[in-house]
Amino acid sequence: MKASHVRKLIKPIESAYSEMFSGHVYRVGTGAVSVRNHSGKAEQTVIGVHGFLENHCYFTQAYDAPTTELILLTCSNYHIPVNGVTPESPDWEAPIEHMEGTIEYDACILNQALANLPSTDNIRVHGHSRGGAVILEAINQCPELFEHVEVVLEAPVLPDGRLSALVTAILEPVSHGMWPWLIRLINSAPSSAYGQTFFGKMNPRKKQLLGKLFSATKDHLTIVRNIEDLMEWMGRTDASVYNNVRYGTFLIPAVDRILDRQAMLASARQSPTTMRIVETEAPSHFITLDSKEWVPGFETLPAIAHG
Repeated sequence: MKASHVRKLIKPIESAYSEMFSGHVYRVGTGAVSVRNHSGKAEQTVIGVHGFLENHCYFTQAYDAPTTELILLTCSNYHIPVNGVTPESPDWEAPIEHMEGTIEYDACILNQALANLPSTDNIRVHGHSRGGAVILEAINQCPELFEHVEVVLEAPVLPDGRLSALVTAILEPVSHGMWPWLIRLINSAPSSAYGQTFFGKMNPRKKQLLGKLFSATKDHLTIVRNIEDLMEWMGRTDASVYNNVRYGTFLIPAVDRILDRQAMLASARQSPTTMRIVETEAPSHFITLDSKEWVPGFETLPAIAHG
């Protein structure tokens, strides 16, 4: 990438969305991990990995039981979407050698969280979209950490996956130098102008979380790096990445205008038979926000932990 483009792209983006949060926030590299307080004795642990241009609030309403320990990643160079909590530097944090903004970097954040934070043995790691690729990469880096972990890959970025035809058509003519201009254009347009096309039927939670997408990262460079790395990862990663995946579920939407649904399904079918593939009736890429009913229950978790 040209230095002149990098200079344009590192202009800071102000945080535009946050929610009240009760718990601890740990800085890990240029990302973070937030552990929500829970009122009951924790019976299961869920680690949520958000998608491209999202934040950890994607998971908070889906996993609101008082007995669920919820641990939430903030990917590298993304704003931490919390009010009222001062981030801490944990003594278990280890340096990360990969480039910030890449799937490999964020996989290292996930593995540090998984190795140090869960207080139960019933562990689920749930990733949406790019978060699915982060989970697969994390398993590839440290398969032993995931030996007894259930994974939920929701509308995931997968090996041999593709962006939807619509997204590809929009991105193909965009050079690095055009990104700040394009993002300003999108941010100045009302989300109603493009929301229904990409996000499907809206509801209050979707409006809340998807209305400020292009303010999720700290700079434009992270947006560009995320997209380019994501496309490269889908191209260079093959089905062997599934070899260390033990248990879990693929959640496939009925309609996806962000990723290519057929490529997603074809890739998922190359995974081990211990992975369920659930073709939901969700009308968009954002399955959990469309309806919590698609999120699998915890019945399988004890069997996994003690199996």
